[in-house]
Amino acid sequence: MANATGETIWIRNLLTFLGVSIPSTKMYCDNQTTIHITNYPVFHELTKHIEVDCHFVRERIISGEVTSQYTRTTK
Repeated sequence: MANATGETIWIRNLLTFLGVSIPSTKMYCDNQTTIHITNYPVFHELTKHIEVDCHFVRERIISGEVTSQYTRTTK
């Protein structure tokens, strides 16, 4: 999710530079734990090894640049 967020922000910045206005980008994720970790800081103590990625995505969600939504995947 952190990699996808980074790419999304890069594309948004490029389009903004070119004069195209973009609303918040919705990211779909099939991992509910990832969504909860990025949305709620309560999980911070349990996830020290992914702290930088978690804070990066959380900052973008709080700023409104990115929103996350769970989507179910099937085999």
